[in-house]
Amino acid sequence: MLPKDPFVLLSYVNQKLRDDYASLEDLCEDLELDREALERQLDAAGFIYDKERNCFR
Repeated sequence: MLPKDPFVLLSYVNQKLRDDYASLEDLCEDLELDREALERQLDAAGFIYDKERNCFR
């Protein structure tokens, strides 16, 4: 279950990307997440995925 609050979600996803996954694709596949929905949710809060840094900013 992912956090609903966008700032908590941002922290959770970035921590997972930093510690456990080489890419957003890997994270979404492993956790069975809808990547587009995750990106939309974080984009609505003003965050976009930076592939080069492997994090949302």
